[in-house]
Amino acid sequence: MSLLDKPVQEPQSAPGPLRRNRDFLLLWTGAGISLLGLRASVAAYPMLMIFYESSPAGAGMVAFAALLPQLVVQLPAGALIDRWDRRRLLIVCDLAGLLAMAAVAGSLAAGRLWLPLVMAAAFVDGTAGLFYRLAERAAVSHVVHPAHLSSALGQNEARGQAAGLIGQPAGAALFSFGRWMPFAFTAVTHLVALGTLLLIRKPLQGERTTPTGSLRTEVADGVRWVWRQRFMRTAVGLIAGSNLLFQVLALTLALIVKEDGGSEMTVGLIFLVAGLGGVAGALAGSRAAGRARPAVVLAGSLTVWAALMLPVALTSDPYLLGSLLAGMSFAGALMNVVAGVHQVRITPEPMQGRVTSVFALLGSGMASAGALAGGGLLAAFGTQRTALGAAVAMGLLALVAVTAPALRDPAGQVRMPRSEEI
Repeated sequence: MSLLDKPVQEPQSAPGPLRRNRDFLLLWTGAGISLLGLRASVAAYPMLMIFYESSPAGAGMVAFAALLPQLVVQLPAGALIDRWDRRRLLIVCDLAGLLAMAAVAGSLAAGRLWLPLVMAAAFVDGTAGLFYRLAERAAVSHVVHPAHLSSALGQNEARGQAAGLIGQPAGAALFSFGRWMPFAFTAVTHLVALGTLLLIRKPLQGERTTPTGSLRTEVADGVRWVWRQRFMRTAVGLIAGSNLLFQVLALTLALIVKEDGGSEMTVGLIFLVAGLGGVAGALAGSRAAGRARPAVVLAGSLTVWAALMLPVALTSDPYLLGSLLAGMSFAGALMNVVAGVHQVRITPEPMQGRVTSVFALLGSGMASAGALAGGGLLAAFGTQRTALGAAVAMGLLALVAVTAPALRDPAGQVRMPRSEEI
């Protein structure tokens, strides 16, 4: 058996409680703090350009620079994570983010704003964050016992949801005290995350062999591996389609609120409630991953999304909209954990970065397409028809999930080992 065919090695010793796993807690905490800082700076970029420079065009350019790594860096990042030492890579990511944010904070504190500097810093910090997330995801299985993998990934998903909830208002609040403060805060979070990394004792990767092919060849190997997995290939296609529809729904919901006389604050509160649903779903996901088959969870989530999308076309009540979105977020976060556990378990260790990057690229790419499609659909058909169309399309995805042979194949529905109590 070649190294690429070997799954992640599973130690045989009995695990202690996950809450006492020092290295996991350090990795989890550092990555969470770093992600919180990234969310705060991303929230501050448009305010900086609009309120300080009065430049909507500049805000768009900075947003483009921050999102560009998702499209151009994702696949090569996955291959490089499988080549490079993960601990050193995570350290370099924190150092790069620290220097980029310190440069912006220092420039603003001195009373200067240079658009190329902000764009470059946004790109560097976004690239560092992308590498960090992929490397940390691949490293988790090396700091936790296999029996704790579901719980660990569930906590990671909950942490991501919470960082999104806290980071956006934190960035806005810090900006109100000083334009430089969100970026200084992000620099400090990178420094704290760097400190936690240096304290981790366990290796963050398995045995490595010297790369023999080009970077392009290794990226292609990752794409081919995903394509050969019938279950994962079908599942990622369905999830990518759902991401497109959710972007359409997000734009539709915001327009519904505006047409009903609501404000940006109303939209923010709706998404806050949705985020709380996501946190709850992530915490439930670790238990679901130990009991449910991935195909059942996927089909169930798509069905729930279709059922909850339909009433969005029929109401403008913000409380009901928030409740509907919270239900969708609960199902989505739960599915993310179950799918993540399944992917980590079946992916050979030397390909963890590449496989994760393929899934991430498809998800982010379809989200971008969804934002573009949503604007055109709303302009052409209005909110009600667009919401109904999104619900019908999600229902068709659910039907595919129920009937697709690849998802009904027992080989693609491996039941996860039951998680230990945290």
